[in-house]
Amino acid sequence: MMRIAALQLRAVAGDVEANLDRIAAAAHDAYGAGASLLVAPELALIGYGAGEAIRSLAEPASGPQIDRLRQIASEAKIAIVAGFAERDGGNIYNSAAVVGPKAQSRVYRKSHLYGDYERSLFRPAPPSTVTFDVGGMRLGVLICYDVEFPENVRRLALAGAKAIVVPTALPASNHARFIADRMISVRAFENQVFVAYANHCGSDRLFSYAGLSHVAAPDGGTLVLAGPRGEKLLIADMRPGDYAASADVNTYLRDLVQPPVPAQ
Repeated sequence: MMRIAALQLRAVAGDVEANLDRIAAAAHDAYGAGASLLVAPELALIGYGAGEAIRSLAEPASGPQIDRLRQIASEAKIAIVAGFAERDGGNIYNSAAVVGPKAQSRVYRKSHLYGDYERSLFRPAPPSTVTFDVGGMRLGVLICYDVEFPENVRRLALAGAKAIVVPTALPASNHARFIADRMISVRAFENQVFVAYANHCGSDRLFSYAGLSHVAAPDGGTLVLAGPRGEKLLIADMRPGDYAASADVNTYLRDLVQPPVPAQ
């Protein structure tokens, strides 16, 4: 069993220090609640709606922002996954960092950019399989729109991930609840994995966010679901053994038909 915390955050666009302070407070609260891992939203360190300021505030994964995130994780004694704007040479990626004393350091770069806003700021990364272990459980990482493409979750499940963490910045819309609630539940069910979806809430100068952060179980059920408004620290226990009966009946991964090998 692993206890996970998902932070529904109202980030301050362009104010890295304020956002790190909020993540630090949540990390200590999550540890106090017994969690081993905290998941913060997409671009949580910089604020998704920071706009053109992202170009000047983006930093390498070895920069001060992730150093501070690593320090927070060490002080709070908890692993953290949080979104940041990653500079690598002349490119900027929409990335998520995995840090902490209870997890291997990893960086995942978003492969499926959403809309003209993201495409104007970031370079898309090739789809990748980024996994890490916490508390004896293997987890995979995706960012926001990535999870809406089923092959991304399936790839991580086939790599042995029992849970997928998804920092997101889902905007408020007439289909946001369908994505945050039903689609996330389907991704969990069709791969027999947990999915932890951590969203922003409130609004900034450019966007209004849907909230509705969600931790879904392998049988498609909801462990915890936030409302559309207000910051919230969700706490959920992920017990794979509780869903053994579901895995026995819904054998998607075992029954997957692999593509034929081309003739030589």
